[in-house]
Amino acid sequence: MLTDILSGEKGRFPADAHTELRGQLNRQRRVVLLSGNVVGNARSDTSGVSARVFRNGLYGFSSMAEYTQEAARKVLDAASENAAFMAGHVQRPHQVLPAVERGCYMPQTGIHDPAQSLYLDYARALDAYVTEHCPGLISRTIVATEDSMEKLLVTSDGMDAHTILPRSYCYVILTAETPSGVPVELFKAVGGEGTFDQNFRDPAAHYPVIDELYEQLMRKREGVYADAGVRTVILGGMMTGMLSHEAVGHTVEADLVLGGSVAGHCLGRRVASDKVTLTDFANTAFGSRCPLPVFVDDEGTPAVDVPLIENGILTGYMNSRESAEHFGMTPGGNARAWMFSDEPLIRMRNTAVHPGTDTLEDMIASIDDGYYLIDSGNGQADTTGEFMFGVTMGYEIRHGKLGRALLDTTISGVAFDMLKTVDMVSDTVTWSSSGFCGKKQPMPVGMGGPALRCKVMIGGR
Repeated sequence: MLTDILSGEKGRFPADAHTELRGQLNRQRRVVLLSGNVVGNARSDTSGVSARVFRNGLYGFSSMAEYTQEAARKVLDAASENAAFMAGHVQRPHQVLPAVERGCYMPQTGIHDPAQSLYLDYARALDAYVTEHCPGLISRTIVATEDSMEKLLVTSDGMDAHTILPRSYCYVILTAETPSGVPVELFKAVGGEGTFDQNFRDPAAHYPVIDELYEQLMRKREGVYADAGVRTVILGGMMTGMLSHEAVGHTVEADLVLGGSVAGHCLGRRVASDKVTLTDFANTAFGSRCPLPVFVDDEGTPAVDVPLIENGILTGYMNSRESAEHFGMTPGGNARAWMFSDEPLIRMRNTAVHPGTDTLEDMIASIDDGYYLIDSGNGQADTTGEFMFGVTMGYEIRHGKLGRALLDTTISGVAFDMLKTVDMVSDTVTWSSSGFCGKKQPMPVGMGGPALRCKVMIGGR
């Protein structure tokens, strides 16, 4: 764990400016097996210190790849000089950052760093099970990985925080061929918050996940193409999570709103049916701990839930302290940095649509001719809310019952238009937290939601 070498430097903070001093350690561990062969085996640790000084409406920033008191003093001096330089060249109205709660947040436990052999042995155990129980594959990949961010933060307005966010996963990627020789692939990630040795003690616990993935792949290899056009579909919880993050979440990040996002014209207006409520959760959602909980952000703002859509009405944005002052909103703890050398950006934490009251069974039974779309391997959207997502697993719905599996397809549309067609919302939420958001810097995020019945454009052959 990082030792506190920063608190003693508070006396060097400029008296006339807001100051943040942050030390950080990023740890990454990764093993990759491709068809039984080790093709990746890496460990890395990156640490350093940074400072940010806000004066006359402008930030000065500095960082060093060294976690020492000397480095802390150097970046403090450099950040203050940079803020003064910027103020001499860019004229901004005098701005005071909104006040935040003073306090202290410290981790309850430390972090354990298991040997690399644990990752390798676990990956080999999963690979051996796939080899024995999943015949007919043309390729198999097992990835065992962990990443963590540990941060020590002190600020001039009285927030001291020491945060640790470890997460670990195993990815199982299986590839087969259709009868005509076209490759088809599915993957599944298991794991979540915690170090690798906490989440992965017994390979047998994950054998049922592999069995289900293989069964889905065998159905998919016999699958059919969707009929292209605007269709009634059920988006599974994973697809809803992708939509929540990519097509809605980014449009309501305040820096992108200032850059021209469609949400800039929609505050207080209807953007979805009254069955849709969307929140960026900080650390607890629906009575349980979030997949990747955030308690204090990298500006020293205590993290709270940020309501974004309430019963179809756009009600708020995700903010930094600076953007919250601009919009007259309250900062909720959304400013996050990936590395010590990165400045905090407005980022999502755990973004999800709230559950409804419908059962998935009733939703399927309500559709005479449509599709149930379960998983996505990729997706993209822009600040207009227009999106296109790949669909890697899905089924026909015919006369209220699931039919044949689908081969890979896409869905597309404009989020705020598509969400207005939602007329059923399931009572169960599915979370995904194994990926990274790529907005300028990588960032671990959680996203999720219930199944939604809606209309969307689906691709065909």
